[in-house]
Amino acid sequence: MDDTHLPPAPSGIHISGSETRESYWQPVPANGHIDVALAPHIVGMEHPFALGTQSVAPGGYVREHTHERNEEAIYVIEGHGRAVVDGKEYPLGPDSVVFLPKNVRHMFINDGEKQLRWLWLIVPNGLEDFFRLIGKPRRPGDRVPSNFPRPENVLEIERRTVFGADLTDKFDPVSRGS
Repeated sequence: MDDTHLPPAPSGIHISGSETRESYWQPVPANGHIDVALAPHIVGMEHPFALGTQSVAPGGYVREHTHERNEEAIYVIEGHGRAVVDGKEYPLGPDSVVFLPKNVRHMFINDGEKQLRWLWLIVPNGLEDFFRLIGKPRRPGDRVPSNFPRPENVLEIERRTVFGADLTDKFDPVSRGS
């Protein structure tokens, strides 16, 4: 097994609080952090999925991408921004829900003044591996680090985890004046 996927945990009940979860600072352009609440390496499961939260700093965004083998659901907890799904923009705010079937282009943009935070669910799992491989470990009470770049091999990491082929014509929120 390579370092892309962690070995599965034994099956059983799992209960945790935010202080014990895996957490990773994320590089530009998101500049926020993610927490992994559930994944097969945390608790064994019959139908593998991953669940966690992601926070994107004001002005940050999740680059446009696809998932060839995964379905994804997003539930916005706090903040405001927008989702761009197959080129169409949708406003996001608390209690917004987004469901993304396989192979649908999507991205999330925080154009609000506070963090944009959502709950994410991906089936099957693998997004947690991507976050671990591109991020930096985060612990309760850590200071927010300076923005840091994505790893040079980020496209390879994307392909080894849950992402479709790199999009050559990505939506660019910066050139769109967001």
